[in-house]
Amino acid sequence: MDVFLQQLVNGLTLGSIYGLIAIGYTMVFGIIGMVNFAHGDVFMLSAMIALILYMALTMFLGLSSLPLIFILVLVGTMVITGLWNWTIERVAYRPLRGSFRLAPLISAIGMSIFLSNLVQIVQGPRNKAAPEFLSGLFHFGPAGADVTVSLKQILIMCVTLSLLGLFWFIVQKTALGRAQRACAQDQRMAALLGIDVDRTISLTFVIGAALAAVAGVLFMIYYGVVNFSDGFIPGVKAFTAAVLGGIGSLPGAVLGGLLIGLIETFWAAYFSSDYKDVAAFSILAITLIFMPSGLLGRPDVEKV
Repeated sequence: MDVFLQQLVNGLTLGSIYGLIAIGYTMVFGIIGMVNFAHGDVFMLSAMIALILYMALTMFLGLSSLPLIFILVLVGTMVITGLWNWTIERVAYRPLRGSFRLAPLISAIGMSIFLSNLVQIVQGPRNKAAPEFLSGLFHFGPAGADVTVSLKQILIMCVTLSLLGLFWFIVQKTALGRAQRACAQDQRMAALLGIDVDRTISLTFVIGAALAAVAGVLFMIYYGVVNFSDGFIPGVKAFTAAVLGGIGSLPGAVLGGLLIGLIETFWAAYFSSDYKDVAAFSILAITLIFMPSGLLGRPDVEKV
């Protein structure tokens, strides 16, 4: 039982990071029907930016207040990553929006390779270690040490829940959210109704990048190390989470992320960590066989 509860905490922590990344995939796909395969490398770039900002604030500026450092790193990473993704959308995706469907996909893969190699050239191929951010631990259980929850895990889950609540409010209650939902249903009709489709899509990319930036900051804090190759595996797993939950569904992206995180941690604990990725993708395959639209997705309706 102790192992189960410990892996439950670990799985929810990992799944929270996957869920934040998966929202970016599902937002872009829901509005323009394109899978942004560069999104995983945008996440990696944000983790590297977070590490640079963290080192600059602590080592060069001498800041010691952890809450202030965290807020500055989080906001700075979200802004810089959002600008990066805005530029990517303008340069690599918007000119190809009206072309055949494979063109944006090829462009996204090319942008993924570009970002990965850019970080490798600028920062080098070796792991970049971050200083310890939070080191506190809480122990629960009859012996006082059966289930361990770190301050990092509490921070990750609290930040994730807070941002998901804020994002839900933006999508459901604001003019931008209504514009996003209108563009997701029919871009031409949305344009006829006075919605600036290009601006809405650009802001969607910025918001998706901002959430990936939050995931990058939390990833850097949780693991304490960043590498230029860190975008591929988490990006693929986050895409898997989006598909598992029902790509195009925001709650589905979060649910899929949590499920992928839980599957990984439980499989590693009870079977073998060598096959945890196989287990996650196998569950995805089984789900899509019986539920092609995912857990919370809706079947596509052909527009005529």
